[in-house]
Amino acid sequence: MKVPILASLLLTITIYSCQKSSSAVNSGIVDQAKEEKEIIACIEAETDCFFKRDYNCWQDQFTHSEYSYQAWSNADGTFDASVGWENINKNLGKFIKENPAEPEKEGSSHPIVKRKNMKFKFYGNNASHVTWDQYNSDRDQKYFLHSKEVRLMEKGSDGKWRIVNVSAFWNYKNKIPTNKI
Repeated sequence: MKVPILASLLLTITIYSCQKSSSAVNSGIVDQAKEEKEIIACIEAETDCFFKRDYNCWQDQFTHSEYSYQAWSNADGTFDASVGWENINKNLGKFIKENPAEPEKEGSSHPIVKRKNMKFKFYGNNASHVTWDQYNSDRDQKYFLHSKEVRLMEKGSDGKWRIVNVSAFWNYKNKIPTNKI
């Protein structure tokens, strides 16, 4: 009689421990609100730095790894992709350096950027997948272009979130009036 009672007690303790451990993984290990703010700050910095052609700031937002990846659509219907930091830097770093901000048109090539419908999926403490809709104004703020954006983020050993993957798919065909955003 003592064995079934002891077995039941151990089984109950084991089940309770597993449930507690599982909920801790879902709610306690990753402080999602804090991490989301840090990720958004990195994403905003990368976008702002790129549109302002600030190379040093832009490159600091990325992992400089062989598995870094960047892909985007072009206005002519083609796409480009760079795999590995060396290639990203060769293509986009070169673009930034060869196309500096125009002094007579101070600021950003896309001065207003709005993000909507951001969705985060965390994979433990050090990786996150983020998607959203982005609206990018033209320099003169007469219209917006819509883009679907994806980022794979990685937290480095220094505790800072950086971008592993940029995927940006712009709808160049359908300009959205500024009063519609």
